[in-house]
Amino acid sequence: MTRTATGAGAGAATATATVTGAAPAAGAPARAGAGAPSGLRATARIRAVADGRGGTALPLLTGEGPLALRRTRGEGAEAGVVLVGAMSAPLGGDHLTVEADAGPGARLVLRSAAATLALPGRGGQRARYDVRLTLAAESAVRWLPEQLVSVRGSDLRVRTRAELAPTARLLLREEQVLGRSGEPPGLLRSRLTVTREGRPLLDQELACGPGAPGGWDGPAGLAGHRAVGQLLVVDPDFASAPPQAAMLGEFAAATPLAGPAVLVTALAPDALRLRELLDAACRAYGW
Repeated sequence: MTRTATGAGAGAATATATVTGAAPAAGAPARAGAGAPSGLRATARIRAVADGRGGTALPLLTGEGPLALRRTRGEGAEAGVVLVGAMSAPLGGDHLTVEADAGPGARLVLRSAAATLALPGRGGQRARYDVRLTLAAESAVRWLPEQLVSVRGSDLRVRTRAELAPTARLLLREEQVLGRSGEPPGLLRSRLTVTREGRPLLDQELACGPGAPGGWDGPAGLAGHRAVGQLLVVDPDFASAPPQAAMLGEFAAATPLAGPAVLVTALAPDALRLRELLDAACRAYGW
């Protein structure tokens, strides 16, 4: 299996990385062994801590394979991190993981440099993409990746888990596009689980595309739209001033949760319109 790795920025050189049965070098992503399904195993780890001077330090910032991390400037006391795709992924059989830990009082914003394309592998294997966020007391995290595009023939499972202390704040955005222009999507299953103070706050799953369970493999579930997204805001201030349920357009709604949180769900004909809806909701809730 050959992958193309491209550097960030215009005019970057192009290289190739070949998955073989050879033992990986130190610090390289783990590869599937002999007899196991082909695929890439890679993890990115971020640790954010308050620096004692009103800012946030990043004592741990490491990525493997396609998960390259770059520090950027955040807003105010935030530390910014951008996830840069260093090679095409996830392909069928890949397992990618992003782990971010915000210590007490830390401020962190996580973005991606470009959309993520879920691509089919040679053997039709399923790919996995896990995101794990841990927020300590008085911390704040914004997880704002670009769109995930489900390409025809792909099979991807996305699992996002967030664990929050009672005084932590979280802004989480997910955007999924069903197929590239003019093509049907692959199979996409996405689950979001959020706990606060050890108690469940949100646990929901979306499945769409060919073979999706429960009859969600047709156009009726999304009213013919090709882009679906959600915005989750967890804020302790909502305990005294809870947000209200509201329609934010014909295909967008805000739903207060049983906790200091609100979930905005939106459908749109394309990624641009979806982003406009979620950005408006983000501003409405003071982020």
